[in-house]
Amino acid sequence: MTTLKIDVHHVTRVEGHGNIVVDVQSGELKECRFEVVEAPRFFEGMLRGRLYTEASHITSRICGICAVGHATTSLCATEKALGIEPSEQTVFLRKLNLHGEIIDSHVLHTYMLVAPDFFGVGSVIPLVETHRDVVLRALRIKKLSGDLCAMVGGRHTHPIAMTVGGFTHLPTEAELRQMRARLVDARADMDETVALFATLPWPEFERETEYVSLHKDDEYAFIGGTIVTSDGFSYPIEDYKKVTNEECVPFSTAKWTHHNRESYMVGALARLNNNFDQLHPRAKEAAAKLGLKPIVTNPFLNT
Repeated sequence: MTTLKIDVHHVTRVEGHGNIVVDVQSGELKECRFEVVEAPRFFEGMLRGRLYTEASHITSRICGICAVGHATTSLCATEKALGIEPSEQTVFLRKLNLHGEIIDSHVLHTYMLVAPDFFGVGSVIPLVETHRDVVLRALRIKKLSGDLCAMVGGRHTHPIAMTVGGFTHLPTEAELRQMRARLVDARADMDETVALFATLPWPEFERETEYVSLHKDDEYAFIGGTIVTSDGFSYPIEDYKKVTNEECVPFSTAKWTHHNRESYMVGALARLNNNFDQLHPRAKEAAAKLGLKPIVTNPFLNT
């Protein structure tokens, strides 16, 4: 019978720090866990006693990669508490800024963290010699997304222009028109990205779980709406704690959450599973080429 012990410190090519522990004794899986070992950050404590205008700038420091998401969430919470209704223009620009960050994060994940495994190398660096076009495409997309965030938020990482109720300054019409043209031109790189990842041999692995995301009747939701799950539950955003149900575990500094099952999944795959019908037609075409049709239960396809 198989006896196997795996103890990886730390997992590489992930956004953060984590360990993997696996213990198989006489063919029986005794333990399998992912440990988040980053030091506690105590952002809740940092915010106590600070001005409400400072909150989004502090919370954006939770992550340098997804700073826009943390800042936007903080602003939405502050405005909810103060009874402030942001203008249609403010909401639109926040969405634009968030989309820039999502593009940036996804190209980092797909090209820099995932692709090296499929090409049999330890990092993206060796791909410069063997697949230079792939690396250059990734850098072009990443540059575009960074410029988009900087145009709206004042800078790419940790936006400084977003504030409670609006922005401290706005992009000009000329900047917006120029950015629109660049985004249209980038469709070729996006199409090539889909074509590349459609050819990769994804692991055949299925794991059914509950998928949790935002939902809005009139758009593919990233900000606002209601909280929905693939198990049929729906909650107003104000009741988010009924979904998160945070708990501490001894082997991880990141809190665990559960809802209708032992765990659930959020993010890109959850949004696709819960809001597939609201995808843009071009996005649906890309999903078809990648073999994505809800409910998708292969977590590798979150890429």
